[in-house]
Amino acid sequence: MAAGNTVTLVGNLTKEPELRFTNQGRAQAIFSIAVNRRRLNQQTQEWEESTSFFEVICWGDLADNVASSLEKGSRAIVFGRLEQRTWETPEGERRSKIQVVAEEVGPSLRWATADVHRTERRTVQNRPVANEPTTSMDTGIGYEEEPF
Repeated sequence: MAAGNTVTLVGNLTKEPELRFTNQGRAQAIFSIAVNRRRLNQQTQEWEESTSFFEVICWGDLADNVASSLEKGSRAIVFGRLEQRTWETPEGERRSKIQVVAEEVGPSLRWATADVHRTERRTVQNRPVANEPTTSMDTGIGYEEEPF
């Protein structure tokens, strides 16, 4: 993860994670997370709330696990990086948006409990991988350790 471009968010999913697959068979999950803030207005002495919405994208096994573990309303912790995506509409207008590319996603345990179950690592062809080091698809860094 690049220094200076990391973000950690804690909030609630606003919709079910949408699981898709690339033409090469790589899993992609997209969801939106609402982050609420509450602050005391010093002038009125009343609490004010505001909400920010962030689109999160996950890849590979993380995408599969997010889609099968989280649902609309789930409180989650997202750690990742910000990335700007730009495209052109059919009318020729240039558009862009900023997404959070998730490196890690987990349930928040502040007001809930969770049962964690280890899954088998899978290849793009959806076959189990046995005793093979994992590699981050985004950074190319190999990890020799098991996640837990």
